[in-house]
Amino acid sequence: MYKEVSEKLLSFLQASPTAFHAVENMRERLTKEGFTALNEGDKWALEPGHNYFVTRNNSSIIAFKIGNDLDHYSFNIATAHSDSPSYKLKENYELQVVNKHYMQLNTEGYGGMIDSSWFDRPLSLAGRVLVKNGNALETKLLKFDRDLLMIPNVAIHMNRKVNDGFAYNKQVDLLPLMGGKDTQPGDLKKMIADELNVKEEEILGQDLFLYNRMAPTIWGAHEEFISSGHLDDLQCAYSAMEALIAGHHDKNIDVMAIFDNEEVGSGTKQGADSTLLYDTLTRINHALGKDDEDYLRAVASSFMLSADNAHAVHPNHPEHTDVNNCVYMNEGVVVKTHAGQKYCSDGVSTAIFKILADKCDVPVQYFANRSDKAGGSTLGNISQAHVSLNSVDIGLPQLAMHSAYETAGIKDTYYMIKVMTELFNTHFVEDGSHLLRIE
Repeated sequence: MYKEVSEKLLSFLQASPTAFHAVENMRERLTKEGFTALNEGDKWALEPGHNYFVTRNNSSIIAFKIGNDLDHYSFNIATAHSDSPSYKLKENYELQVVNKHYMQLNTEGYGGMIDSSWFDRPLSLAGRVLVKNGNALETKLLKFDRDLLMIPNVAIHMNRKVNDGFAYNKQVDLLPLMGGKDTQPGDLKKMIADELNVKEEEILGQDLFLYNRMAPTIWGAHEEFISSGHLDDLQCAYSAMEALIAGHHDKNIDVMAIFDNEEVGSGTKQGADSTLLYDTLTRINHALGKDDEDYLRAVASSFMLSADNAHAVHPNHPEHTDVNNCVYMNEGVVVKTHAGQKYCSDGVSTAIFKILADKCDVPVQYFANRSDKAGGSTLGNISQAHVSLNSVDIGLPQLAMHSAYETAGIKDTYYMIKVMTELFNTHFVEDGSHLLRIE
């Protein structure tokens, strides 16, 4: 069962080289499962017992199931993010260099990637293109499904310090090579137009990123590991989608919220620090004939899983992780805590999560950074600034986070889907006397 789940995840990852593709793939899957698409610009007419989804910027998506017994309803929410570190094309992206013998692409870093992991491997381009269609502006997904680019290393003979902690310069060392002297300015735009079957002059804008062409794989002596690009955080996003499809409680409005731009701070109209979650939850509330008081009562009994991957103990460098608040692949879902609240987990939310995991027989691990190392933050606290509810930060253990090719455990996607499904099958009631009932 672990391998079957992982194979489906890896197929999803290979089809999702950018956040735009990931959300489109989720949209297609949810539609097949009977979810109805909503538009933020339309008036919503919602019915109990029905399922819906809405997207923003084509790179964030919120899907939800509405129960039939909503007298004392709450929101059960699983969040993750759709973006991953990469290199984005600048507006003027073609560079002829070395007396026009080479054509490079001018890129800039998106998020905090491991630069060295992008060298000497087949790359290509994917994202969205904005095309003029009469009086309308149409968004088209683009994915060059072929080896198109490479970022070549400098030979060790010319850079003797390459293995001594060499510092890469993104404007010098990380520009991808697209062609030789036969490649001319305008060739890429023509390739884009041909790929999309549009005229070059109809292309008005683009958000295009490099992506790693190496196929995902299952490996190890006992096939215990998986490797792919975008495990952080599409592994959790995929799990949330599968869990929402599988689970539900009739007293809940169960919600999957996948945000873009987590890797660059979430401060966009489609990020976790936007009003997207609040807007959606309040619109659901009002479309069902509920008032503001009903909404606040529902939030008081709601619970959120903020899911973003965690650092597994590194086999070569165990010293980077805390001596006993450390985690391993294939040994369970991770609860992440931080005394300074970079993670939103606290005693209450951790206890609730333990109950959920115990109910579905999912193993749990606990992660905290070494006290002398600064860790990252994630979606939980950011989204809570807009919708404040009990929330726990969780994730799946992985190696080489933010590499172009990351590694995780073959069992862990199954574990995450299972515990998220348990969330959606559970109803919480806050009674105001320091007691949270779990039904």
